[in-house]
Amino acid sequence: MENKLFRFTDIFKETLWGGHRILPFKGVKADERLIGESWELSGIPGNESVVAGGAYDGMTLTQLAEKGGSALLGEENFKRFGTRFPLLIKFIDAAQPLSVQVHPDDELAQRRHGCPGKTEMWYVVDGAPGAYLLDGFSRQVTADEYAARVADQTLPEVLRRYDVRPGDVYYLPAGRVHSIGTGCFICEIQQSSDVTYRIYDFGRVDSEGRPRQLHVEEAKEAIDYAVTEPETRREIEANVPAELVRSSFFTTSAYRLTEPMTCDYADLDSFVILICTKGACRVSCGEEEVKLTAGHTLLVSAEAENVTLAPEGETTILESYV
Repeated sequence: MENKLFRFTDIFKETLWGGHRILPFKGVKADERLIGESWELSGIPGNESVVAGGAYDGMTLTQLAEKGGSALLGEENFKRFGTRFPLLIKFIDAAQPLSVQVHPDDELAQRRHGCPGKTEMWYVVDGAPGAYLLDGFSRQVTADEYAARVADQTLPEVLRRYDVRPGDVYYLPAGRVHSIGTGCFICEIQQSSDVTYRIYDFGRVDSEGRPRQLHVEEAKEAIDYAVTEPETRREIEANVPAELVRSSFFTTSAYRLTEPMTCDYADLDSFVILICTKGACRVSCGEEEVKLTAGHTLLVSAEAENVTLAPEGETTILESYV
């Protein structure tokens, strides 16, 4: 491929619970919209990312995958996924809590919806005072107790609640009941799926005064009712790769950079996604160079063997691949 580094246009999503932090974080002039999500890299039909600049300017992510094939995605990924890009990257700003929800695994999602399931991770970029999230059950529950607690508005009482701080990491396998709470500003890395079962919504109504649809019965088969272990906090040492998550769906590491670093991808049979969550750096591969600033995402093709990250001041980069 002519290019090995790819930038994409932003896809902003207005939501009932969104806020005003995403636009200025990305260097975009703020307006009155309540932007809950910025989809950074998406192959979801109807919400596909579009290449911004370079030889493939204007192509959708799927068209780019059709053009590049294994050179873009990696040989095993191309065999496994074809031209369907396997990950979805978002920034999320929760000015109000999101609904309590759960996502189906691959088997259930394929059977019901003909699409992949949704395992995801959260990296906390920032948290307002009092920011929190809900992640899994704090004790064993049954399907009947789950349904009863939805009915009597007490479901959050049996979910683990965490006060968040920047740099926290949460891994949420499909089946994990969860909610992003008020004040959270996160980066979400997930399987490329938009299937969500909303099971509890704090009595909220939409702009026309109607309660939003719940999927209480549909979620019963999807939920993992087991107690979850408390998450542990991670400290990231400067200029040393810190692996955050390794799974069959994606591997994600963090880099807290104060000096240049060269990443050797020669033996990695996959594309790489670089997400800047703080600061700015110059990303170079051969003759190509792109400036990556906070709030922006870069796709590196599987052909790239050595990529250099040169920070401009302290910079945090998330690196993810399949």
